[in-house]
Amino acid sequence: MFAKLVEGMTWLINFFYGLTQSIGVPSYGLAIILFTIAIKTILYPLTLKQMRSLKMTQLLQPKVKEIQDKYSKDPQKAQQLIMELYKENGANPLAGCLPILLQMPIFIALFNALRNFKYINLESAQFLWIQTLSHKDPYYVLPILAAAATFTQQKLSTTNPQDPTQRSMLYVMPVMFGWFASTVPAGLALYWVVFSVVGTVQQYFINKQPVALKEDGKKDESVRKKRKDH
Repeated sequence: MFAKLVEGMTWLINFFYGLTQSIGVPSYGLAIILFTIAIKTILYPLTLKQMRSLKMTQLLQPKVKEIQDKYSKDPQKAQQLIMELYKENGANPLAGCLPILLQMPIFIALFNALRNFKYINLESAQFLWIQTLSHKDPYYVLPILAAAATFTQQKLSTTNPQDPTQRSMLYVMPVMFGWFASTVPAGLALYWVVFSVVGTVQQYFINKQPVALKEDGKKDESVRKKRKDH
């Protein structure tokens, strides 16, 4: 099963390489960028849903704090009310982890595909300062970019900066992915940089979209009914 996935990654990279050939710019680096954008496009509906859920979670933080303060002596009751509040508004505090988890098999399969990749044209495997995308980035530019892009995306998707777990993940994740990008083929590091950059752009524009709390909507409706009755 996994071997088929690796073969599929190889086929897709060569497919996008064929596209770069057709436009007169044969490049495996460009092929990986196009491949990454295609993956992000396929995952976009799920990503959009998860990002909206994260934004809703962030908007609910004041209400969550109210519940925690009110039921400080009954944490079980507080947790129950918080979960009901999240469910009612379609929020999920762990939503940001799902897109990463879903694309991990792609990440691992791409890693295995690039390790022993049989390039149609070895000259096309060179990308900018990198001699071949199957080797590590000799100047650590891509690992640094991977860490920076991961940090930016994490920053935008953090729902509660005061939460110790989220605050630690904000710094742990970029360091982890930056280090990992320095140990893997440059093609995989390039994939992660583009993936994170596109994700950051998506998160930025989604954060700009207005989101209304359902509870507020119910209150507004009740007020309108009262006014109508009077």
